Amino acid sequence: MAAASSSDSDSCRAESNEASSKWLDAHYDPMANIHTFSACLALADLHTDGEYKLVVGDLGPGGRQPRLKVLKGPTVLTESPLPAMPAAAATFLMEQHKPRTPALALASGPCVYVYKNLRPYFKFSLPQLPPNPLEQDLWNQAKEDRIDPLTLKEMLEGIREKAEVPLCVQSLRFLQLELSEMEAFVNQHKSKLIKRQTVITTMTTLKKNLADEDAVSCLVLGTENKELLVLDPEAFTILATMSLPSVPVFLEVSGQFDVEFRLAAACRNGSIYILRRDSKRPKYCIELSAQPVGLVRVHKMLVVGSTQDNLHGFTHKGKRLWTVQMPAAILTMNLLEQRSRGLQAVMVGLANREVRIYHDKALLNVIHTPDAVTSLCFGRYGREDNSLIMTTRGGGLIIKILKRTAVFVEGGGEVGPPPAQATKLNVPRKTRLYVDQTLREREAGTAMHRAFQTDLYLLRLRTARAYVQALESSLSPVSATAREPLKLHAVVQGLGPTFKLTLHLQNTSTARPILGLLVCFLYSEALYALPQAFFKVLVLQEGQSAPLLSAHINMPMSEGLAAA
Repeated sequence: MAAASSSDSDSCRAESNEASSKWLDAHYDPMANIHTFSACLALADLHTDGEYKLVVGDLGPGGRQPRLKVLKGPTVLTESPLPAMPAAAATFLMEQHKPRTPALALASGPCVYVYKNLRPYFKFSLPQLPPNPLEQDLWNQAKEDRIDPLTLKEMLEGIREKAEVPLCVQSLRFLQLELSEMEAFVNQHKSKLIKRQTVITTMTTLKKNLADEDAVSCLVLGTENKELLVLDPEAFTILATMSLPSVPVFLEVSGQFDVEFRLAAACRNGSIYILRRDSKRPKYCIELSAQPVGLVRVHKMLVVGSTQDNLHGFTHKGKRLWTVQMPAAILTMNLLEQRSRGLQAVMVGLANREVRIYHDKALLNVIHTPDAVTSLCFGRYGREDNSLIMTTRGGGLIIKILKRTAVFVEGGGEVGPPPAQATKLNVPRKTRLYVDQTLREREAGTAMHRAFQTDLYLLRLRTARAYVQALESSLSPVSATAREPLKLHAVVQGLGPTFKLTLHLQNTSTARPILGLLVCFLYSEALYALPQAFFKVLVLQEGQSAPLLSAHINMPMSEGLAAA
């Protein structure tokens, strides 16, 4: 009976959790054998039949045997080997002609492989770079048998440590060989020309001239040579080249290439560089305190994840808006865009087997997974508009579908800002007087500024004159000279007609006494009477006519005498 009741309670708890969740569990295969990251995932209607497929640049188990996989639902539709490790995958439209079949671009090594209808269409290779002259001279000497393999290895190692231009692949392979294999390698490759080839580190797409969803797009490549290349979508020629201070690892773009665009590149030196159209160099720089692990653009804001387990929000000009501390290390990031509700949020995969969804710094939802998630992709999959595809560290595949009735509410997660922060202020409407005053300030702004500056200068001049006059006539209650360090303060007590006047005289010097001074009261004898208006202790020093300091007393209104 106890075992039956416990199993019933567990099943009821699972059903309640599934009912309260915003996601439907569509598929989970822990043995899918997919090892990739978010940049190598893409969703597209590759056959224009309304059925969206998942494109995966698979690294293979242990980083060996990289392959290109296309999934339809939970099954692998096609699979083909790749010559090198994939760096990024993207789908884009190359032309406006019908049928509007999207092309698939896969960056691998120094090449971009373009597929149409899942068939090879074009191969773009990065332009070769000039080799190191010293390295070229060494291989020429080896070709003429003027240098032995051991000396060649020593000199190549010296070039690799000191030269700014890196060695070519042929030299790097030679340095990895054993002593017995060097001579055969030199005899095989000494007659070949050495070539220095860079590789692609990241890739994304940029709209050509229209902002529509089905508009023609250009490919934007980041290379190991610290450059950004923009490719023409039809001829695959280089339209623009931009230089960076470091190697780019993440890219985010907005705008159109022919009109105006912004490009954000997160680099290995821990900085994010912002470039604009017709700029060969970065316009803005965002310096991070740690290495970036992800970059996502949400509307006009850049969201960056760092190795310090922080999520930062920046403007395109580099101003930090907010920072959120994550409970574990960030493994991957991507964009969640629910177009039916106009929502854009950031998905963050953490090492503690959680996927968190943030809108700005507000936590919207937390998804618990059976294994740590290494890649995320959200969009239309199959015929479902809001599908979430995740791959795990162990090679598993998780597919979830967002419920059509699901609504993300700020504060629906574990932590977030207070609800009052999202409350809009009741700002009054602009009146006609406000509009007229705004127009007047816009038209006469220069004259108003000049008048303000004139009044400010006059105020400063009058203040300075009054201060000088107070010092010259000793009207200040504090002595202005260091020879007589005195301070005078007067207090009037009583309601009248009799008042009590208390004088507080302080010697502010710590080592010098003040002697031989007198106190003198100046007042209207028609209104007031003092028993002694002049007595010896303070104010006038013997042989000096000007007072050292004075205090002005504002007498209160006196009560009237009682009627006789």
